[in-house]
Parts: sequence; C-alpha cells; structure tokens
Amino acid sequence: MDLLNEKSLYKLVNELSLEFFHKPFKHAVYFNHRLRTTGGRYIPAKKVIELNPKYALEEDEREFIGIIKHELCHYHLHIEGKGYKHRDKEFRELLVETGSPRFCKPLTSYETEYKHTYVCKKCRQEYKRTRRVNTKKYRCGKCRGELALIG
Repeated sequence: MDLLNEKSLYKLVNELSLEFFHKPFKHAVYFNHRLRTTGGRYIPAKKVIELNPKYALEEDEREFIGIIKHELCHYHLHIEGKGYKHRDKEFRELLVETGSPRFCKPLTSYETEYKHTYVCKKCRQEYKRTRRVNTKKYRCGKCRGELALIG
C-alpha cells in the first residue's frame, strides 16, 4: 500500500468507521514515525489515532486496515463511555464483531538477527543471542548447567 497523505488517511479511516461501526470518525488521525513495535495507538485524552507508517509501506493492505479497525474499536468504545482497554470484555467482543485483529504481526524489518547460539551442556537448552555471553559468568536458566557456544 502506498503511503497516504493526511487527507486520504482520514478518508480511509472514516470509510472504515462507517462500514464496520456505522458511525463517523470525527477526530484526528496521524502517521507517527516514532512508533517502532506497535502498529498504532489511540490516545483517549486527545481522541487521536496514531498509526505506524511502516505498516502501510511494508505489510499488505489487509494488515494495515486491521490495525485501523483495532484502533477504531478503542475510539468508538471510549466515545460511548464503555470499556475500551484491551482487558475489557466489551473491547474483545467488538474486535470479534468487526473482524479486527487483537494484535498486529511484527514488522519483517524489525526482526532481530541472532549472531550467537549457546547450548546448555546438561539439558541441551538452546539460547540465541545478538551479543556474546560470558560463559564463565552465566549459566543455564533452566538447570544451572554450563553454557557452550555452538555458532
């Protein structure tokens, strides 16, 4: 999906709001380039939806629309004075009703690349790490066995 400008983003959010919630979206929606690990967020104090632009660029259109629908669930429940947080029953029911995802999948560009693999000599538990681990200082978290570098 091409990166939308603010007007077309608002139009898309309002169309999805009317289609799935049968109510208009009356507040602001923005792209927030500082979001890293989340697809979007709803700020109740400002009634603003912020979306991660990387999901519009890197992922397919269905994933991005799912994120918008998820944030609209927060928005509409908050406006109506109902439970809009993740743990609230009303929120989870509205997610199912509108076909919105509970979580977004991680960005492929944000996945970490592991450089080192350690294995416990005792229980064979494997540990993948980005940084090197001092095997003289650290032990297996499962059985306290000695760690060995295998790759």
